[in-house]
Amino acid sequence: MYVLLWLRNDLRTHDNPALHYFLDHNGSKNNCKAIFFVSKKQWRQHHWSEIKIDFVLRHAQYMIKALANMGIALDIVPLDTFEQQQQYLQAYCLQYSINEVVANSELEFNEQQRDKALIEKGVNLTLFESDVIVPKGKLLTQSDTMFKVFTPFKRAWIKYVLNNGFDYLGKIKNDKTRSLTTQADNNTGDELHDSPSKNWPLAAEFEQEVLANFIANKHILYKKSRDIPSIKGTSGISPYLAAGVISPRYVLTLLLNKWPDLLLASDSDNFSWLNEIIWREFYRHLLFHRPELAKHQCFKEKYRKVNWQNNPKHFDAWKQGRTGYPIIDAAMRQLNSTGWMHNRLRMLTASFLTKHLLVDWRWGEQYFMKHLIDGDLAANNGGWQWSASTGCDAQPYFRIFNPIKQSEKFDPCGNFIRMYLPELSNVPEKYIHFPHKYLEEHQLNVYWSAIVEHSVARTEALAFYQAIEKA
Repeated sequence: MYVLLWLRNDLRTHDNPALHYFLDHNGSKNNCKAIFFVSKKQWRQHHWSEIKIDFVLRHAQYMIKALANMGIALDIVPLDTFEQQQQYLQAYCLQYSINEVVANSELEFNEQQRDKALIEKGVNLTLFESDVIVPKGKLLTQSDTMFKVFTPFKRAWIKYVLNNGFDYLGKIKNDKTRSLTTQADNNTGDELHDSPSKNWPLAAEFEQEVLANFIANKHILYKKSRDIPSIKGTSGISPYLAAGVISPRYVLTLLLNKWPDLLLASDSDNFSWLNEIIWREFYRHLLFHRPELAKHQCFKEKYRKVNWQNNPKHFDAWKQGRTGYPIIDAAMRQLNSTGWMHNRLRMLTASFLTKHLLVDWRWGEQYFMKHLIDGDLAANNGGWQWSASTGCDAQPYFRIFNPIKQSEKFDPCGNFIRMYLPELSNVPEKYIHFPHKYLEEHQLNVYWSAIVEHSVARTEALAFYQAIEKA
């Protein structure tokens, strides 16, 4: 019986259920084959950013060497669409007498439909789950429905892991990924120099150096530093989880190896980083139960026919970082220039677009996906709907962040603002969070005006949302 390994959003040798199964069934055979499809057209239709595509392709090239060390030949095949993938696999299985195709499942709607079509066409497709710690569908309320609020989901998640453990597979014995990491990047030469994702190391190096240093030295400070965008207080793991090149089960294993009782201390500062991992799980479980979210549907039905104001000039100002609110504009310029944005700032910019400007959250969701290296449908959709009050959130719609107060709280000296808004570099700390009056009084030649006034925008937003709630 010949088995084909189909790599997808799981370009890793570590804790990869499909790869483990494949090695168990093909370990003694020669000419073991694996395949990975490069479907840039399909990825772009799903609004993948160019920096994420580059990041994934670097890991695909790395996997050629990593799998070769295990006696597996990886073919990287460029195909535009999922339909072409189906046709190719059918023909491939016939040509090489493949009896079984093994892969890790993908959560998103189109990917699910592709796999269903392949099975219906006679391809023996065996799927595993590798993107979450607690299997999707295992956490339900007492009435056997999905959790719609994070906190009870978290309690159920912790209880499940404590009672059932989790299926961490460990590292493959002949896995030599660390020795390949530097070699894989060095071999790209000028290509890596021009790579959009060059500032993000390959996953194996990230695990060995960045993640290890975070857990050893920064993890304990995470709760205090995570909301300060001017310092590197977060782990930077989100692109690796989004691309599937690091396993979330591996992350939890690292934490429990160092703090065995961590799951019993959910109120401690030490738990704060794991709390963010559980948020990721929450949004993935949510998309599993509500696949229509992948079609840009509002979670709350009453918001599905809302007439958002959708002022194109306001949207363009938001995209360009020219709203007149320094913390918002600096955040957007960080996104546009680096392909990443600090999580606190994602909440602020999303809230500003949907609550201050009354622009449809889907416009912002798509813009983020087109620019983020860690673009992930479940997390991005969940975060935007949370900010727009159209999704799962215990807080009522009237949570509207004040961008000036948020700036004063989380960037008190204006260090982050000055980093991305050099035109404000000479504005004193006292005025940096809303510098309009200072610039005018000193007749400084800097264009700076607010496109909306906060108190007015807040009043209009409350009226807008109240009308929806009453309808």
